[in-house]
Parts: sequence; structure tokens; C-alpha cells
Amino acid sequence: MSLGGIAAIIAALAFVVLVIFLVRVLSQVSKTVEKVETTVTEANTTIDVLTKDVDLLMQQVEGLLVKGNHLLNDINGKVETIDPLFTAVADLSQSVSDLNTSSRNLAGKVGGVGKNAAKASVAGKVGATTMRFFRDRKTTTKTEG
Repeated sequence: MSLGGIAAIIAALAFVVLVIFLVRVLSQVSKTVEKVETTVTEANTTIDVLTKDVDLLMQQVEGLLVKGNHLLNDINGKVETIDPLFTAVADLSQSVSDLNTSSRNLAGKVGGVGKNAAKASVAGKVGATTMRFFRDRKTTTKTEG
């Protein structure tokens, strides 16, 4: 065998090793691509399910917001209806407070009048006793004289 033949055999062997290596790499790439395709399919399925769930949740949230707005409007209307009642209660409590103050003032004045009447009564009794004393004295002096 000549040098050219040996070089051809070495080149052929190198080519065979290269082909075997490429076949193994391509086999691994093929398996990886299949796994990626499976993962992408599962991801797409999951995304579809999530999209449907999110759409349903959005509809339910929108319904809840509409109900919440309706309830808030209802409560605002009822509060507007009750506002005059609170105003009337505030006015009534002010009137009761004024009445209590007036009653206390009247009681104080009546108590003062009662004290003055008691003083006048005592003064009247003292005056009457003094008058009797002077009358009795005049009567006694006329009888003695």
C-alpha cells in the first residue's frame, strides 16, 4: 500500500467517526426537539385554560362591581333620606338642652323666692310678735295708770 492509500483509509476512518458522532448528536437534538414540542403544547394548553379562567373571573368581578355600585347608590339614597331625621334629632336634643337649662334657672328662681318668702314670713312673725308686745304693753300701761 502506498502512502496515498493509507491516507485515503485514514480519511475514510475519520469520516466514519465524524458521521457516527453527527448521528449521535442529531439523535440527541431530535429527542430535545420532541421534548420542547411537548412542553410547548402543554404550555399552550395551560395558557388556554388560564385565559378562559381569567375571562370568567373578569366577568364575575365586573358583575360584583356593578352590584357594589348599585348597593352604594342605594345606601347613598337611604342616607339622604335619613339626613333630615338626624337634623331633627339634633334640633330636638338642642331644645331638650335649652329646656333643661330653663328648668334649672326657674328652679333656682323659685328656690330664691322660697327663701325670700321664708325670710318674709319670719320677718312678719317677728313684726306681729312685736306688735302684740307693744299692744299688750299699752294695755297693761292703761290698766296700771
